[in-house]
This record gives sequence, structure tokens and C-alpha cells, in this order.
Amino acid sequence: MSDSANSSGKGGRHWPSLILGLIVIVIFLFAIFYYQVDSTQTAVVTRFGKITGVKGAGLHFKWPYPIEKVEKFDNRLRCFEGSVGKLEETITADSKNLIIGLYVIYKIEDFERLFKSVKDIFNAEDRLNNIIRSEKNAVVGKHRFNEFVNTDPAKMKLGEIEKQICEGIKRQMLQEYGLDIVSVGIKQLSVPEKTSEKVFTRMKEERGVVAQGYLSEGENIAKQIISDADSKKKLKIADAEANAKKIRAEGDAKAASYYSVFKEDPALADFLRKLDALRRIMPKKTTLILNTQYPPFDLLSMDPGKLNDLDTRKNIPLLEPEKK
Repeated sequence: MSDSANSSGKGGRHWPSLILGLIVIVIFLFAIFYYQVDSTQTAVVTRFGKITGVKGAGLHFKWPYPIEKVEKFDNRLRCFEGSVGKLEETITADSKNLIIGLYVIYKIEDFERLFKSVKDIFNAEDRLNNIIRSEKNAVVGKHRFNEFVNTDPAKMKLGEIEKQICEGIKRQMLQEYGLDIVSVGIKQLSVPEKTSEKVFTRMKEERGVVAQGYLSEGENIAKQIISDADSKKKLKIADAEANAKKIRAEGDAKAASYYSVFKEDPALADFLRKLDALRRIMPKKTTLILNTQYPPFDLLSMDPGKLNDLDTRKNIPLLEPEKK
């Protein structure tokens, strides 16, 4: 009775260990036969080295290693700047040296092709690095220096050059390695020190030619303005001279009518000339000590009867103040 009780007590004490061991075995088997793929990953499953499938995000069954093997790849966009020849000098079509640094945005399009060709992404980027270098040299060699560096933005073709490099890289990488090249950009563009001075000198000369063109255009415009102004000036002077001649002719005509009156009475004409001279000499109240024997001041000593007689004959006011 006591032996059976002891044996049942010992068996009860082993149950927790058995359950824990069973759980460990289940977890171990689950880890061996199942694998999980994140949403940012894509898995390539191989059985004895041959690809059996490509799996997306989720929990998937597999036979344990070495029967089946799972290789996971990042399916997001990646940025690669290269390493070999990243900042080396590149020669343009007109034999000028440039230092160009590129970056490439890509993603894995064909996971089976990538795995078959290079096995992993690191080997793929190594191949991509060499292709970037060769395509950069090929495309840059087709373009002139002023298409990269120019004071006139309209003459620069950086966007077109980036597109050509992208197309060349994309064609090779997609066919051979399953990589889709989304875009290629120029990260760095500089001129070697030995050619900087020549470049700046040429740029100054180009700007000087442009400036001279503006100056010549300005001078031509200024000459045209001066010519137009001179023409208008001559026309106005001609009009003014014509008006002056017309007024002068009218004045002469009126004066001629008065001269005919003076011919009838020379004494009156002499008197009016003297009177006009007095008006010019004494426009305002003036005190003068003069000899009245000399004209025109002899009027001041004339007989008032003669003055009145002249006034009566011609009705001419004597010594009337000049109207302002």
C-alpha cells in the first residue's frame, strides 16, 4: 500500500517536467519546419540547391536544413552610391576632366534571377558598382564640358545625362541580375584643380562676350533715341522759325502802315522816337540831372503849345507810363 502510494507520488512530481519538455519539443519542431517572412522581405526557398518557390510576408512551412534552405531579401527601395571609381576623374567629349559622383535607387524585381546569378545582394551590388562606373564613363564621354558646367542653365543637360546613365545600367542589371534601376542622380560634380583656372577664364570670356553684346545693343538703342530726339528737335526748331517768320511778317505789315503815317508828318515821327527813348531810359520814377538841349531830353523844354498841337493833330498821349 505504501509502495503504490510512493510510486504514484513520484509520477505526479514528473508531470511538469514532461509538459515542459513537450513544449520545448513542439517549439523546436515548429522552428525547424516553419519560418516567418516580414512585410519588408521576400524569401527564396531552395531544396537541395534548386529553387522551389518565392514566398511573401507570412508564416510558411519548410523541410528542415539541409533539405530546404530559405534566403530572405529586402524588397524595399535601396540607395547605392558605389565604391570603386566613385570620385575618379572622367573625360568629356571635348577632352575636359570632371569628377562625378553618382547614386542609384533600385529594388529587386526578379528574386529568382538574382539568386541564380549572384546568390545575394552584396554580390549584386558589386556587379552594379562596375556597371555604374562603365556607364558613367561612356555617357560622359559623349557630352561636352559646357553641358555639365555652364553659366547658362538652358545649355546644361544634367537631367538628360542622368537619364542616359540610368537606361544603360537598368538594361544590364534587369536582364542579368533581376534588379530594377528606378533612378540615377549626380551626387557630386566638381572640376580638378589643374583645370579650374582654365574653366573660370573661359567662363569669364563667355560672360564678357555676352556683356559686350548687351553694351552694343544699349549703344544702338541710345543712338536711335538721340537720333529721334535730334529729328524732333529740328522739326520743332523749323516750326518755331516758320512761326517767327510769320509773326515777323505780320509785324512788318503792321509797321508799314504806321510808317506811311510817319511819312505824312516827319515831326510827329521824330517826336514819337524821342518819346519811346524816354520810356526806355526811365521805366520808373527816376531823378536825373540832364541837359535838355540834347534829344530826347529836349522834349522836356519844348513849348507846351507845340506838344498840345501834336496831341490834337494825331491824338497821341504824351509821356504815358509804359504798361507792364
